[in-house]
Amino acid sequence: MHQLQSKKIVLGITGGIAAYKSAELVRRLRDAGAEVRVVMSKGAQAFITPLTFQALSSHPVHTELLTPEAEAGMNHIELARWADLVIIAPATANCLSSLAQGRADDLLSTLCLATQAPLCIAPAMNQQMWQHAATQHNLQCLIDRGVRCFGPAQGFQACGEVGPGRMLEAAEIAQLCAEQFSIKTLTGRHVVITAGPTQEAIDPVRYISNHSSGKMGFALAQAAVDAGADVTLISGPVQLTTPAGVKRIDVDSANAMHQAVQEHIVNTAIFIGCAAVADYRPKQIASQKLKKDPTNVEQTMTLTLVRNPDIITNVANMQPKPFVVGFAAETEALEQHAKDKLARKKLDMIIANDVSQSNIGFNSDQNAVTVFTSTERISLEQNTKFALAKQLISLIHKQLSS
Repeated sequence: MHQLQSKKIVLGITGGIAAYKSAELVRRLRDAGAEVRVVMSKGAQAFITPLTFQALSSHPVHTELLTPEAEAGMNHIELARWADLVIIAPATANCLSSLAQGRADDLLSTLCLATQAPLCIAPAMNQQMWQHAATQHNLQCLIDRGVRCFGPAQGFQACGEVGPGRMLEAAEIAQLCAEQFSIKTLTGRHVVITAGPTQEAIDPVRYISNHSSGKMGFALAQAAVDAGADVTLISGPVQLTTPAGVKRIDVDSANAMHQAVQEHIVNTAIFIGCAAVADYRPKQIASQKLKKDPTNVEQTMTLTLVRNPDIITNVANMQPKPFVVGFAAETEALEQHAKDKLARKKLDMIIANDVSQSNIGFNSDQNAVTVFTSTERISLEQNTKFALAKQLISLIHKQLSS
């Protein structure tokens, strides 16, 4: 995390039980060479004392909007000008709401309006609060303004529930802060990424699909835009927040995804086919809902399926073609199937993962993959999908530069 050396970091702490993790975050940031100033909301002080952060940061903790000790009594302006980066960890639902509305009713919210430094948030809250439409709306507003969101993770929560809303661990947040100062290795390159499942209609209410959540593709889009790329994300039906700076195109079927790729592939440097595209679709789509015969318990139904277009093969056969990266989600013979797909489809790189393991892959925030090129085999151990995405974008850049 050498990027943090001599960087000036303002750490905002709001009122959640995850505030205890912020103490470790201060230590991690300082160990990496950063200078840290801590701002605490009144709610945060109910969970952990300012004295703790004063000892860890070696500086007084800021809690009040207007203080006689500050220059001209304007503490928020001084800190806003001083910061190279502002990170709020934990960021509660109330904090997200305040930031989205542009409120300036305490030191932290006012500072966020006054600073020109990048603003990052590490949300932490009850899983139901996190998934509430209002919270997701506020989050999207902030992302659209360029605010970076770190997490949250899934797991057991202090309230006894299980789900998304856990604040990331301090080490991961510190690493993500460091990456905000990284060299933009893909600046000037256009990257097209497909993500999520496709839905192949049977009738107006039924379709054929798969378990893809789109999380890996969205993580790659975030990692690519962080590396400076101009990113177009073509996504099947998913409930995920669009990363800041990414152009998102929503599609439903394989044919629609194929058409969108053809429309946006011109002048593309890198194509990443991360979507789980259905291989087949019904030959005919019923115009009305198919009904069963209630008097015939032995009734069966036959669907005739036809092949969908092979999107990644079509891209790989372009002249000139971009650097083409595919995915192989397998349940057996992982290496054999991945290498076969790499050669048969004329890909430059393929990323293989074992989806038979329930703790990684589809619908999980974690994954473990093996990367194959024509000359290399690289194993990436289990990690968050975002951390893996960072490693994969780095590997792609390395291949392009070799």
